[in-house]
Amino acid sequence: MAKKDINEMSFLDHLEDLRWHLIRICSAIMIVATLAYIFSRFIFDKIIFAPLHMDFPTYDFLCRAAQFLDVETTFCADKIPLILQNRTMAGQFSADIWTAILGGFIISFPYVIYQLWKFISPGLHSNERKHSRGFIIICSILFFIGVLFGYYIITPLSINFLANYSISAMVDNQIDISSYIALVRASALASGLIFELPIIIYFLTKIGLVTPEFLRKYRKYALVIVLILSAIITPPDIASQVIVAIPIIILYQVSIYISKIVIRNQKRKEKKNVRVS
Repeated sequence: MAKKDINEMSFLDHLEDLRWHLIRICSAIMIVATLAYIFSRFIFDKIIFAPLHMDFPTYDFLCRAAQFLDVETTFCADKIPLILQNRTMAGQFSADIWTAILGGFIISFPYVIYQLWKFISPGLHSNERKHSRGFIIICSILFFIGVLFGYYIITPLSINFLANYSISAMVDNQIDISSYIALVRASALASGLIFELPIIIYFLTKIGLVTPEFLRKYRKYALVIVLILSAIITPPDIASQVIVAIPIIILYQVSIYISKIVIRNQKRKEKKNVRVS
């Protein structure tokens, strides 16, 4: 059956089309999640639990930096004072399943974006589709950079600080596995989504909700929000907050530039239409 023209589709037709795109997305995630479940031992030992070892690249780099600056740091310790425990019957099984699903989503992200793009692209003009061909690639690259940033920067900084934080020598850090995985998951996934800021600003500008002037006007407030978010998701020390805040501030500046380009192209198109008419 041939696909209907976008102008001939009813509301129910759009819902049916969306349903099939969502089915394809869920199928792709579940297929990759199944593969991740099969290789779960490798994923946990080499990826999820890697930040618990002091030979993790981030710790090694920060240790060398601290030694160069001749400052005392916990990044040069022999081990992280933290013991993982499972306190529920289905704890390890649940951790395995949800980690596999998360891995399925992260790896399948380009296909997820592709399906969403296929759903919204018929509603765009031909020239808009032409200028947005790199959308899937750019969106995926930003997401993966964000995930890597969360995994290699936010996660180890948070683990090292929280594991070494102590209110008394009588208290040992024996952490439930679900709490640890939640930290790794939130750090990686949240960073991946935050790095989509330029894409979000692009579409908000296209529909007229955001302008470069608006972004510049409220830039100082945005910087305050960025610093607050950095303080929430990182250890409460200035160095960690700056490390997290810098890429977000750069993304905000890039978003202003993107918004400016969108507005400029829209004005050129309006002038061209006026001349033609």
